[in-house]
Amino acid sequence: MDWIQGKDPTLRIRDFYDRSQPTISFEFFPPKTDEDEETLYREVVPGLKQLGASFISVTYGAGGGTRATTFRIVQRIRDKFGVEAMAHLTCVGSNRETLATEIAEARGMGIENILALRGDPPKGQESFKPVEGGFSYAMDLIRFIRKHEHFCLGAAAYPEGHVECPNKHVDWDRAADKVDAGAEFLITQLFYDWSDFLDMVDYLRNKRGVKVPIVPGILPFLSTKQIKRFTLLCGAKLPGPLLKKLEEYADDDESVRKLGIDHCTEMSRKLLDCGVAGIHFYCLNRTPSVTAIVRNLGLAPS
Repeated sequence: MDWIQGKDPTLRIRDFYDRSQPTISFEFFPPKTDEDEETLYREVVPGLKQLGASFISVTYGAGGGTRATTFRIVQRIRDKFGVEAMAHLTCVGSNRETLATEIAEARGMGIENILALRGDPPKGQESFKPVEGGFSYAMDLIRFIRKHEHFCLGAAAYPEGHVECPNKHVDWDRAADKVDAGAEFLITQLFYDWSDFLDMVDYLRNKRGVKVPIVPGILPFLSTKQIKRFTLLCGAKLPGPLLKKLEEYADDDESVRKLGIDHCTEMSRKLLDCGVAGIHFYCLNRTPSVTAIVRNLGLAPS
């Protein structure tokens, strides 16, 4: 397939993962201000395009509160920059009627690819509770979207198990259920021990018969405080040797950033050697670290 991304209105992300070369993709969140959004278009998106981004994923915002912004950013990335983009859609705060309206809106804007998620509990809620007439699980959202439109749907997987699930094998079964419901690829939560990812893939492939692409999500950390907070929130662990170095550099953010580049480069190279279909980078609306990693891997266009 020629690398024309957004110029083809029917381009589906699953098509990328069916290619022989690794698919490199990136994810960021909708900025909170107009000024930050313009910075996104002026610096971040062009930088990711230069890295050979196959697609860019745009989150739905905390509590599902940025739907209109998410859809608008996805449309602009596709139309102005010629890069395919994927919108997140969650169960948070939406009943079936609202979701049907949102799905129709996405289709009307020419959006082809959706990452269907349950979503995190809104601020102030300790556990997720669907609104009346809404969905409790991502697999239900996937089935619902499938009944309305034939988007290319992706879903999330958790190498160490979801933070709310007491047993990772039960959570891996739920990932397989999402595929049975209609997900065409899985992108994982962040992790820092590649053996967790490989264990999950082995389980899904050999015990559940999952055949769709399973793509590792990689977050190059920027500070010790930041990555400790992120891993605590999502239930991921920091391997002992990595944690020791993070604590040594606790007051030196630049050294921590370089450590993140080195660790994520090593981890990505290991996973690519194991045959993953691609790498999905959580770039936190910044490009320096992901640029260094992609170049370290020799995957950036010359």
